[in-house]
Amino acid sequence: MVTKPALEELFKYYFKKEYSYNELLENDGNLRPHWETFFQSFNDLGHEEMKDRAKDVLRLLKENGVTYNIYGEPSGLNRPWNLDLVPFLISKEEWETIEAGLVQRAELWDLILKDIYGERKLIELGLIPMELIYNHPGFLRQAVGIQLPGKHHLIVYSADLARSPDGKIWIINDRAQAPSGSGYALENRTAMALVLPELFKGFKVRRLSPYFNALRNALNEIAPGQKRDPRVVILTPGSENETYFEHSYLSSYLGFTLVQGDDLMVKDNFVWIKTLGGLEKVDVILRRVDDEYCDPLELKEDSQLGVPGLLQVIRKGNVSIANPLGSSVLENPGLMPFLENICKHFFGTSLILPTIASWWCGQQKELDYVINNLSSLVIKRIYRDSSPSRTYDAASLTGEQLKDLKEQILANPTFYVGQEKVSFSSTPSLINGKMEPRNALFRSFLVSNKDSYTAMAGGLTRISPDTGFLISNQLGGISKDTWIISPEPGKTLDFRKEVSSGTSGIPNGMIPSHTAENLFWVGRYTERVLGNARFQRTVMKFLATGNRLLLDNDLDTEQFLLEALTHFTFTYKPNVTSSNFGSNPWPELKEILFDEKRIGSLSYNLALFKTAAYAVRDHWSTDTWRVLRGMEEAWADVPNHPGNHKILDAMDNLVTSIVAFIGLNRESISREQGWIMLDMGRKIEQSLMLINMLKTMLVNKHDEQVEYNLQESVLVTNESLVNYRFKYRAHIQLPLVLDLLLLDPTNPRSLQYQLDRLKTYINDLPKTIPGHTLAEHQRLILEAYTLLKLSDKDHLAKPSSSGEGYKNLELFLTRMYSLLSAIPDVISKTYFKHAQAQKQLFKANNI
Repeated sequence: MVTKPALEELFKYYFKKEYSYNELLENDGNLRPHWETFFQSFNDLGHEEMKDRAKDVLRLLKENGVTYNIYGEPSGLNRPWNLDLVPFLISKEEWETIEAGLVQRAELWDLILKDIYGERKLIELGLIPMELIYNHPGFLRQAVGIQLPGKHHLIVYSADLARSPDGKIWIINDRAQAPSGSGYALENRTAMALVLPELFKGFKVRRLSPYFNALRNALNEIAPGQKRDPRVVILTPGSENETYFEHSYLSSYLGFTLVQGDDLMVKDNFVWIKTLGGLEKVDVILRRVDDEYCDPLELKEDSQLGVPGLLQVIRKGNVSIANPLGSSVLENPGLMPFLENICKHFFGTSLILPTIASWWCGQQKELDYVINNLSSLVIKRIYRDSSPSRTYDAASLTGEQLKDLKEQILANPTFYVGQEKVSFSSTPSLINGKMEPRNALFRSFLVSNKDSYTAMAGGLTRISPDTGFLISNQLGGISKDTWIISPEPGKTLDFRKEVSSGTSGIPNGMIPSHTAENLFWVGRYTERVLGNARFQRTVMKFLATGNRLLLDNDLDTEQFLLEALTHFTFTYKPNVTSSNFGSNPWPELKEILFDEKRIGSLSYNLALFKTAAYAVRDHWSTDTWRVLRGMEEAWADVPNHPGNHKILDAMDNLVTSIVAFIGLNRESISREQGWIMLDMGRKIEQSLMLINMLKTMLVNKHDEQVEYNLQESVLVTNESLVNYRFKYRAHIQLPLVLDLLLLDPTNPRSLQYQLDRLKTYINDLPKTIPGHTLAEHQRLILEAYTLLKLSDKDHLAKPSSSGEGYKNLELFLTRMYSLLSAIPDVISKTYFKHAQAQKQLFKANNI
């Protein structure tokens, strides 16, 4: 039992807040039994240990790449996920009531959805005002009459719930379009079980995995024609979507392919996924894209996120989609006042879980009530849009703001709903190392399961970081794990049971074209960042150590290195040579390093690398994510005006991180198409960068010492100086440098080594031309490979007759660059785009 002094110390900040204590305490002031058990384990660990574990949880979530993006905020992209170590506890008895109420509500919404797009008896009987449906942008006339397979049209459903001070559970919001949060709930549970297994002592905490097993089964069951082993995909808006982490996470966990709109196309009244091997049929789509964006042919014509013609395929019954298009009409707070009567109409009973008292302003009596009591209500619009404010806590508004709000309501009363402002029960939360009370919203998730619905035995609980009324992830909300518990002691939770085996989303190993393209560019940007960082580091070290006052050769070398750097990185300014650096080159060098807006800068390329890497986040192991996050944070921590030695340290760390990223991928990614695209991108970029470096550094004639310095810099940048010394044991000279960097098949940095692998990768790509005819990319690599094999180091190193440079070398490098730089465009045209983008020929009539 937790002693009284321990309790007083633990809660010394808690009871100073003006919050309800019902969540934590019995009426007699003692801890509720489940909190008593929990805080006994909490107290056994100790306050300092819990603070350390909080850091461990934050680190684990970062390493796992758990993020939540904030729209419109540059710093909000890939924002780390926050998790409070104190869970939200729900007793077994309370959960039985909640679960029954949620199942009833899901079944009710399913019947309402069928009726809205079917017979519309509820409108005919006056149970739903027609204005609530027809004025709602979520009602899609194009979806009327579409019949979906299976008993339920509403496949997934979630509800936001809160507990009032008297312990009563209220439903605050309904989510029926593309409910989010289940993946975060699972990640929260996994993190808690890994870092704080002691807290589960004495509890039987119900597992979350049955929900996801039911979700997989539900999606398989709605496949057209009850097809066995159907192709299921998850449709995401893309990596900048606020919950993209969850899309990627569920894709890996469930074994379904993650796709974007341009990965799919409609042909012959079927939906097809574009893979490297061509088009493959899709049977089921779990969408995370809003209704109106899903089909630009019939809905939002300027959408870049959907699939043109999707609705027609759905009408034909050749693809199933969860949830069906048009289901966002249910996310309408204006329907809440009518749910009780609708429930009695369908089931003959009342709602098990009550809804917050609501008044739809489309009725005169209700409008008058809202206007007369405006300052004490919460005002909501009946639909969500892109406006900055959709919910108004009228009590917090000024007199002028209340007047404006009243005018808005009176101008369009059918668009507004007034709701009672309910005081919510507080729940214990560990905030900045202190136990404090916070209001909490609990989101539960349900999925269709044969004749009923299965509820997740847990969910996603969110609290506000401060004592405010609004709870929102966009406003910096903090999450909690949610435990459904029994009073009897049980075994410590085995988090490994949370993991489900899943099935392969692509049985034949073919990956979607969009995924292949992103992996290809991850490979290219990896080498671009690495090559640029190494070359810039070489130049800076020469500047930092060269004796500029005594040796003219060093000054000449510096000038040529700086000029070569701007051309190598493509940061040069037209008609400006190295003189742009002036007598102090460091300010310009720092700009080339840290100015993310300057095309070609290291930070610019690093940003492109991160964007591509996050777009295919499900391909990276936990160790790889640890490297990526560490690299990102270390580079962001470089001071705004660092000293030269700090810059070199940052460059060393960046190079080490990139090399670790490459090595981890080499060790962890299966040698299938994903690896082929990733490593092919690396080899192409490495080849082009090597050619470009040789061309900018070695084709011109210089003083003998300057040429030596430049050749040594090339070897150092390409990590080949040690190999040169070991292999040739001779003074650095151009023929041997070219032999090592161009022709040596055993040197992993040589052009020959890259082309050997490129040739293999390209020949392993799916064949697109029947017979024995070579595809264009095969001809290009064969010509480049032959050109290299027929070259001779002495011929290339021979100075031109005019003595101005090495013309043979320049011609060779120019031709080789032309051949290799054409390959990415051909690969993109062949494998990343299987058809021209479909365009809308007319604007659909809204009938």
